[in-house]
Amino acid sequence: MCPPLPDLKEDVAVRSRQQTKPPPMYKVLLHNDDYTTMEFVVRILETVFHKTTAEATRIMLNVHERGIGICGVYTCEVAETKVESVHYVARENGFPLKCSMEEE
Repeated sequence: MCPPLPDLKEDVAVRSRQQTKPPPMYKVLLHNDDYTTMEFVVRILETVFHKTTAEATRIMLNVHERGIGICGVYTCEVAETKVESVHYVARENGFPLKCSMEEE
């Protein structure tokens, strides 16, 4: 879950210009299981994460051989949306594919 946004106050005086920090980034991870097919994982990587077939195959093999694979690095909201999309598509197709996110 993303960190909460700071409270904004209407009566704030004009502040000096502050440096803005880039938002924290999150890795989206796919986890291996014994039921989800390799072809389905490649299809998820191509459709949800917009990977080429070669990239999707490489990531799928990492998931298969190491138990986990990084699909991409995104801002919190985008990462959450990707995780939810993977879970939705997997459930709709009868697979228990697990996807998670962690701060980079």
